Amino acid sequence: MPSLFLPAWCALASCSRASISHISSPEHKPARSGRLATGACPVKPEIPPAIATPAESRWVESELIRSLMRTARNTQVASLVLIPVFLSVLWNDAPLGSLVLWSLAALAIVGARFWVIRRYVQHVMAAGADAHLAFFERYQLLWPASAMVWGLSTLLYFDRASLDDQFVCWLVLAGLAMFSINSLSSHLRTVRRYLDVLAGTALAVMLWRIGVELQFGGPAYHYWIIALLGIFWQVLRQAGLRLHITHRKNFELQFRNSQLIDSLTRQTQAALDAVEIKNRFLASAAHDLRQPVHALGLYADWLGSEPELVHQLAPKIVESTKAVNALFDSLFDMVRLDSGKIKLNIEPVDLPRLLHDLELQYRPLAEARGLQFRVHATPGTVMSDPILLSRIVGNLVSNAVKYTPHGGVLLASRSSARGCRIEVWDTGLGIAPVHQREIFREFYKVPGHAGTEDGFGLGLYIVARLATILGHPVGLASRVGKGTVFRLLLKPTNPQDAADRAAASVAQLVNMP
Repeated sequence: MPSLFLPAWCALASCSRASISHISSPEHKPARSGRLATGACPVKPEIPPAIATPAESRWVESELIRSLMRTARNTQVASLVLIPVFLSVLWNDAPLGSLVLWSLAALAIVGARFWVIRRYVQHVMAAGADAHLAFFERYQLLWPASAMVWGLSTLLYFDRASLDDQFVCWLVLAGLAMFSINSLSSHLRTVRRYLDVLAGTALAVMLWRIGVELQFGGPAYHYWIIALLGIFWQVLRQAGLRLHITHRKNFELQFRNSQLIDSLTRQTQAALDAVEIKNRFLASAAHDLRQPVHALGLYADWLGSEPELVHQLAPKIVESTKAVNALFDSLFDMVRLDSGKIKLNIEPVDLPRLLHDLELQYRPLAEARGLQFRVHATPGTVMSDPILLSRIVGNLVSNAVKYTPHGGVLLASRSSARGCRIEVWDTGLGIAPVHQREIFREFYKVPGHAGTEDGFGLGLYIVARLATILGHPVGLASRVGKGTVFRLLLKPTNPQDAADRAAASVAQLVNMP
């Protein structure tokens, strides 16, 4: 009698081992880093695998679930076809009541899984990773339940049906287990649960029959079947593990390739944006530089032909020279910011002295435009870079003077609970709310704003970048037609933190999408 079962089980086990060796062969393994896929000769040192991030793990898990659900319908169709096969084989061997009861349980499980598949297609298939993980967490026990029903089928035929019918039933159960390897191996926990419950239920039924009902008095081939079932179970577990590793590696590679493509796309776009920015700057600089340089040439020719007009031409030459210097100062500031070559010299800065130096520089410009220039300095010191801080406040004062047609400008330092701050008030044109966030972008000029045609759109951009590096937040309040106030909160600057912020500012430009 054992001869009827032993060849079949050995054949199935050998087929499973062959499938494992086929799966693990070099042609079906992803090539390892540093080695050829078809040989073992290293061509370069092994590269350690990348560490999976939480986002990658969630995406890979969701794709494994998606792959499992794609094959779930075919699995259910196979299960549905096998139910009448079992009924026809065991119709004359098993009690009718037991057959009907088992058939109803099997049909109920198949119906439940069809319902879950339909729900997945309607509500989850097009959703993201979190929806897939939550859905599968809710319904994952259906697969072990199905395995239990098929494992309980051994109650109908083990040591109860004829040997021929038992052989057919064992063959069908083994085929179902092998088929589950291909359909469920995408999700390791599911395929292991399925195999463990299927084999465990069958073994429990067999041990109950042998030990309790037969009191270990049955034929010897029972023990051979138990041994073969245990071996076959472990072989299938290993095959499922290897297939799962292949699935997971493929999805991890797909995710990282996608990330690499996205990164390359962002870097390419950043490079294109940088080129566009430089082109816009060169175009703007060429346009803004042409007028003062052309004026310098005219004034020089005029002075050469009529030296007696030196007193009239000299101020105009000076103004044209200042315009050229302002453009180059802005250019050099932007280049230093973008290259990360800003040198920091953090030391105590005396605020009244800083404001007094700025007053000497900008009061003549304000008075030349018929504006009042007032300074209100509260005694105090702050840890900062005196040159960069002077550059920030100077740009704010210069803008206030340029865009104030009448009235005046107030430069003040004040103390508050949050620390010292510098304020620049003007009674100028004001800035509409829609433009207040945009004015700190490079080359941005407020449309229709009188006076912007003479600027380069870099002053407030440089202010924002320098203030971020020094850790001095800039605030703005403005009313159109009434004036504007810029507030610079002078939080103490830490040299290391400032250097880190400068490096981060450059990195942000490089990685800008």
